[in-house]
Amino acid sequence: MSGLDWAGLLRAGLQRLRLRPEEFWRLTPVELLMMLGVEDVVPPLTRARLNELARAFPDVTKGRGHDD
Repeated sequence: MSGLDWAGLLRAGLQRLRLRPEEFWRLTPVELLMMLGVEDVVPPLTRARLNELARAFPDVTKGRGHDD
C-alpha cells in the first residue's frame, strides 16, 4: 500500500481542480499535491521519527537530577 488516499485525491482532482480523468492519471502524486497546495504538509509521525526526536530532545527536568 502506498499510503496515499487515492479516492480522496481523485475526488479532489476531479471536483476541486476540475481535471478530466485522463489529466488526473497523467499527473504524478507530487504534481497533484502541489496543485492542491499541500506540498508543505508535514508527513505523519512514524516510530523512527519519534525515536529520532526523543534522542535529539530528551526529557530533562532542571533541578531534579540525581545529584540534587
